[in-house]
Amino acid sequence: MTTNASSKARVAEADRQLGKRYARERRFRRLGLLSVSAGMVFLAVFFASIISQGYTAFSQTFVKLDIELTPDIVDPLGTADDNSYSEGDYQLIMRNALNRLFPSVASRGDRRELGKMLSIGGSYTLQEMVMADHSLVGSKLTLWVPAHTNVDMLDKGNIDKDSDPRERPISDQYIGWYEQLVDMGRIERRFNTALFTNGDSREPELAGILGALTGSFYMLLVTLVLSFPIGVAAAIYLEEFAPRNRWTDIIEVNINNLAAVPSIVFGLLGLAIFINWFALPRSAPLVGGLVLMLMTLPVIIIAARAAIKSVPPSIRQAALGLGASHMQTVFQHVVPLALPGILTGTIIGMARALGESAPLLMIGMVAFIVDVPENPLDPATALPVQIYLWADSPERAFTEKTSAAIIVLLGFLLLMNLTAVLLRRRFERKW
Repeated sequence: MTTNASSKARVAEADRQLGKRYARERRFRRLGLLSVSAGMVFLAVFFASIISQGYTAFSQTFVKLDIELTPDIVDPLGTADDNSYSEGDYQLIMRNALNRLFPSVASRGDRRELGKMLSIGGSYTLQEMVMADHSLVGSKLTLWVPAHTNVDMLDKGNIDKDSDPRERPISDQYIGWYEQLVDMGRIERRFNTALFTNGDSREPELAGILGALTGSFYMLLVTLVLSFPIGVAAAIYLEEFAPRNRWTDIIEVNINNLAAVPSIVFGLLGLAIFINWFALPRSAPLVGGLVLMLMTLPVIIIAARAAIKSVPPSIRQAALGLGASHMQTVFQHVVPLALPGILTGTIIGMARALGESAPLLMIGMVAFIVDVPENPLDPATALPVQIYLWADSPERAFTEKTSAAIIVLLGFLLLMNLTAVLLRRRFERKW
């Protein structure tokens, strides 16, 4: 009886302990599910906030004008050549076209305020048309020209017409002119091609990201050309050929430490070496690419070493058993099998480099650059730095431009990470 009672007690205790363990496992699963759900909620709020603020930047408000290319204004020198046409006051031509739509506006101050409804970008378009076709001089044409940023914000609902006039950048009269243009059918919103075809500008309606995208492209090109072969070669040597001693241990520890160093430290290093020592041009994509190369190298080396280490030893043993040398085994068997992992690590490292801005600020890529760079030595900025510059601008229109640029940057980052996943799935070998 005593034995049976003690056995039952042990079974009951085991059941109780097992119940506690299962309860802990259920609590852990609930906490894990809660953590994942919270992360998804925060991510959804982030994307919703960025998209809601930035999607309007992909459209631009235009005004329809009946243009008269008066020879006296278009050809001020009277020589009827490109030199004279380049001196024409095309902004005056557009203002005259707008004034004809509002004949009741007579005072000079009101006409000046009315002219502020048009962007200066329309005059550039008109000038390019005349320079390309001189026969347009003296003719009349209907043209959709970009509206000023205040009209654009008003049309998109970012300026409250019912708010206190002292708290908004435009007057009631300005709003009345806008509503008259809407009634005339002369206000239209179109896709904002200038966002992708223009460089930076002080005028929000003319500002674009082409210069920043081109600068980022040149920087990533320099980074990839330098970091990929050097990083893969270093990984192959450390994993396959380097002797196991104190010096290689020190190198490995330093590589792992460099992968965790704050990116701004690499910017200070690039400022000291590439600009102050080698006297390379400031704000150039070449210098930015060199700095990002230093930052990306440890990531590529670590990823490449992990990919090489994942190749089964049987592959090496089989190649060596068939008479292949160590060099042949590594480069004809191990590296090709490890290449998917190497490419994945490289793309992830490049994606990290694309989103960096701190090291670029240290080498002067924060400058206001209007022209689109034509080569890696031209002054340029990068997309993350462009976002930083726009976020610091006081105009309301740059807020949506900032969010739109973030959307574009996130799109490139998602594309690069998706490419890494697809490459891994496409070329991954299972043993």
